[in-house]
Amino acid sequence: MSKTSLTGLLSSIRLTPHLPPESWYIVSSVTLSMLNKPDEVQHVFKYALEKDGGNTQKQLDIARRTREALVKSAAIGGLPKSINALYALKRVTPQNLLDEPLEYSPAGRSVELYDVPSSKIMQRGQAFFDQIYGKVSKRVMGQMDQSGTEDLGITARLMYGYILSNTSVLTALETSFVLLAGLIPQDVRIRISLNNHTL
Repeated sequence: MSKTSLTGLLSSIRLTPHLPPESWYIVSSVTLSMLNKPDEVQHVFKYALEKDGGNTQKQLDIARRTREALVKSAAIGGLPKSINALYALKRVTPQNLLDEPLEYSPAGRSVELYDVPSSKIMQRGQAFFDQIYGKVSKRVMGQMDQSGTEDLGITARLMYGYILSNTSVLTALETSFVLLAGLIPQDVRIRISLNNHTL
C-alpha cells in the first residue's frame, strides 16, 4: 500500500464516528497485522504520533495501547503475526516510549500470573467472554468443550482470562474492536455481541 493511500485510509478511519475515542490506530494496526503487513503497522504508529501534538505522555499511551492491541490480537490471529508486528513497531518506536523488559508493565500480566489466584483471573475471563458473546456464550463455550478435545475450551478460557479480559491498558469495548479488527480480515464468522448487538 502506498504511503499516500495509507494516510488517506487512516485519516478516514480516525474520523469514524462509532469507534471509541483514540482507538482508530489500534484498529488499523491490528487489521494490518492480521493481513500480515507488519511494516505497515510502523506507518500507522508514526501517523498516530504525528497527530498527537508532541505530548510525550500521550505518545507513551499510543505506544502502549498499540502494543497491547497487538498482544491481544495474538489470541485470534496467531502469535507469529503479533510477533512480527511488535518487532516492526519496536524498530520505529523511540527509546523513551518503550517499556523495559522485566520492569514495569502497564498491563501487569506478570503480577497476575504470579501473584493473583488463577481462579480470580479465570472468573474475570469468563465474565468477559460472556460479555463478548452475550446470550450465546454458554453454547459457544460448550461447542469448544465438545470439539473433540477439551483443550480448545481450556485454551479459550486461558486466552480470555489472562490476555483478553485484562483492561489495564485497553477497555473492554476497545478490546472488542481489537477482536473485530483481527477477525474481519481473516474472513472468520463473527459471533460476538458488542453493546448488546450481535455482529
